[in-house]
Amino acid sequence: MKPVLSDPPPRPGATVVFGGAGFIGSHFLQRLACRGDGPLVSVDTRAPRYPVAGVRYLAGDVRDLTQLHYDGAIARIANFAAVHTTPGHDPWEYYDTNVRGALEVTRFARRHSVPQILFTSSISVYGPDERPKSERTQPSPPSDYGKSKLMAEQIHDSWLVENTVNRLVIVRPAVVFGLGEGGNFTRLSKLLERGIFVFPGRRDTIKSCIYVEDLIDWILKAEAIAERRILFNAAYTNRYTIEDIVTVFRRVAFPNVRTFSMPAPVLRAAAQCLRPISIAGLGIHPDRVEKLMTSTNILPTWAEAAGLMTRDRLEDALRDWRAKGNGAFL
Repeated sequence: MKPVLSDPPPRPGATVVFGGAGFIGSHFLQRLACRGDGPLVSVDTRAPRYPVAGVRYLAGDVRDLTQLHYDGAIARIANFAAVHTTPGHDPWEYYDTNVRGALEVTRFARRHSVPQILFTSSISVYGPDERPKSERTQPSPPSDYGKSKLMAEQIHDSWLVENTVNRLVIVRPAVVFGLGEGGNFTRLSKLLERGIFVFPGRRDTIKSCIYVEDLIDWILKAEAIAERRILFNAAYTNRYTIEDIVTVFRRVAFPNVRTFSMPAPVLRAAAQCLRPISIAGLGIHPDRVEKLMTSTNILPTWAEAAGLMTRDRLEDALRDWRAKGNGAFL
């Protein structure tokens, strides 16, 4: 049975977005501004790359919100703030931001009697292996990042049960791509732009993904469902492999790219010998190499049941991203 989707009623208060200057936070604020939500407040340690007209930008660190106060009603909080690059940080940094941040955000919610929180977790809570993972899969994160995100989920869940009016949406996104991401898909596009691409180890690695605009659609539709707690994976139904993704990129923008494969043993040996070096713009830290060759096989079970657009979206998404970047994958 599909959940009943409806337009949410006008919100009688502000939306406060922690991490609002970041990639997903900026797109979320842009969408809310376009549909007339307001007031809109962003709290972040940095200035936005793409400021959204009408948003009030405040400097603030999610690890300590004791001095942050908003005069007026707050309808919802969105918590996008995170330390997430793996590898790339000392273990303690993930807990310092992701766990302390969850504690501080929920304390802020209590002080201001906020009834709704949106939290972006991660598919890292499932752990790295080839098995398909739905929302029912038991989390088993080996990484400090995944552990910190699972702990943050539990902190938000503790806030939820404190009051029967509280509502919580937790989203576990796969790779999110789109304008301003500066991440995996942007790096891939730059490699393809050079005319030659080397598949790292294997071509059949599944890399679950979602376009940022589709992610925002799914979030807003989840918020419109009259349920106290919703947790969902954000990834397309298609089991896109790295070869599939490259093929679609070639069709959309890089028809003349030549592709080759580097055997996994060679790649692993290179990673060990040249650990601090980058090959063709791609870091070859041994952990990153293993991450490249391990599938992220994520099932959007909730989104499928809700009737959301989960299939055959990659090509349209890349074309839309390119158009918004004036012909480039910015």
